[in-house]
Amino acid sequence: MTPAIGIAHLTKTFGARRALDDVSLDIRPGEMVALIGASGSGKSTLLRHIAGLAVADRGSGEIRVHGRLVQRAGRLAADIREVRAGIGFVFQQFNLVGRLPLIVNVMTGTLHRTPLWRTLPRLFRREDVRLGYEALARVGIAEFAAQRASTLSGGQQQRAAIARALVQGARVVLADEPIASLDPESARRVMEILAAINREDGCTVLVSLHQVHVALRYCARVVALAAGRVVYDGPSAALDGETLRRLYGAEADEILGLPDWIPLPERREQAAGARDARRAALAA
Repeated sequence: MTPAIGIAHLTKTFGARRALDDVSLDIRPGEMVALIGASGSGKSTLLRHIAGLAVADRGSGEIRVHGRLVQRAGRLAADIREVRAGIGFVFQQFNLVGRLPLIVNVMTGTLHRTPLWRTLPRLFRREDVRLGYEALARVGIAEFAAQRASTLSGGQQQRAAIARALVQGARVVLADEPIASLDPESARRVMEILAAINREDGCTVLVSLHQVHVALRYCARVVALAAGRVVYDGPSAALDGETLRRLYGAEADEILGLPDWIPLPERREQAAGARDARRAALAA
């Protein structure tokens, strides 16, 4: 099976620091994978390279999305704009134009297939506008379509950013710390929407998270980075305190705590599942 995201021997340096260090990774179509690690571990840098928003060191590695070349040896593919059309990117800071109505922000997801003469006066095709309203309804904010984006809460703006990716028709969705600046209830709703897109549309979702408990709840697979290297790639249920302490150091004990919005029975199931996975690994 052709990977939805295929990365081979990717390295990126900033001055004397290696942000990515010989990263190789395959993500299968339809997976929802959490990318975790401490600040500065390389999560955002890796996502930007997958989206073709940054290039690796000259001569370093290759990235493909659904078999199509994104970059190789430090050069973007010649048809990178076409390839990017199939990759939705949800940023931590939303990347909406605050003075524009929400529906117009969502419609920017159609720019790759909209002629310039339609884009400048905002003469979007009727079918695309219908898709825009449907996407806003799907993420639960259709009633705010005519409001300026800046008047919405952070959680609502992040949901609009996801709606933009839906309108785009992305087959791969990359989300870079999408809940980092949100309150717990908004964070839950955003993660539920990403999980629904993965489950119902079959989209591949790669989401970077600082909150390990969220990764445990929503993602069956976790990839952990430390100093730009992949140090763990496996079931989220098999993550244990020792591994997390290696990743997060003094922050680990706080990160290991589970928030109130994860139901108590589910906490017990997660803990039991992690114990069983560790016992199976030891028995093998």
